[in-house]
Amino acid sequence: MATRPFDVRRLDHVVLRVRDLDRSEAFYRDVLGCAVARRRDDLGLRHLRAGASMIDLVAVDGTLGQRGGAAAGTEGRNLDHLCLRIEPFDEAAIVAHLAAHGLAPLGPASSNFGAEGDGPSLYFDDPDGNAVELKGPSA
Repeated sequence: MATRPFDVRRLDHVVLRVRDLDRSEAFYRDVLGCAVARRRDDLGLRHLRAGASMIDLVAVDGTLGQRGGAAAGTEGRNLDHLCLRIEPFDEAAIVAHLAAHGLAPLGPASSNFGAEGDGPSLYFDDPDGNAVELKGPSA
């Protein structure tokens, strides 16, 4: 068996196709604290810093987004969910923060398995119906 010339270290970025770039940028910036790193208006693309990783947003009607077909909706999504590792994990404070932005978790926090082991998670939807998981430290 041949050896690989590389080792995977982490996710570099995830790309989400969105209906409204400004609305989605505001969500990821204001609700989740991601910072805009670069805008590529010619491509309908926004790069947002998410800790050591990036979340890229592409407009479904932009140069890049058109390649993916119809926008996500109730009949289909861009992905199952995006998980962001956060710290600290204070469920009451997170729920209050989401409520201040007109959002509610899809249920109470539960323990789920992730890269660091089992730990608390809360799920909610972004403006395009993509599920976002906020994941706390492992127990």
